[in-house]
Amino acid sequence: MIVLGVILLIIGILAHVSLLTTVGGILVVVGAVLWILGATGRAIGGRKHYF
Repeated sequence: MIVLGVILLIIGILAHVSLLTTVGGILVVVGAVLWILGATGRAIGGRKHYF
């Protein structure tokens, strides 16, 4: 999710498409939060790992 977000961010910035930039930023933030919570061992939504 983080990799997809970074790719969308780069494409959005290079192509000047604000929708891709916004979606990419949201995916990076959500992916980072899920990664941090998963690394601490906290189960989210009944799942311990998201990948």
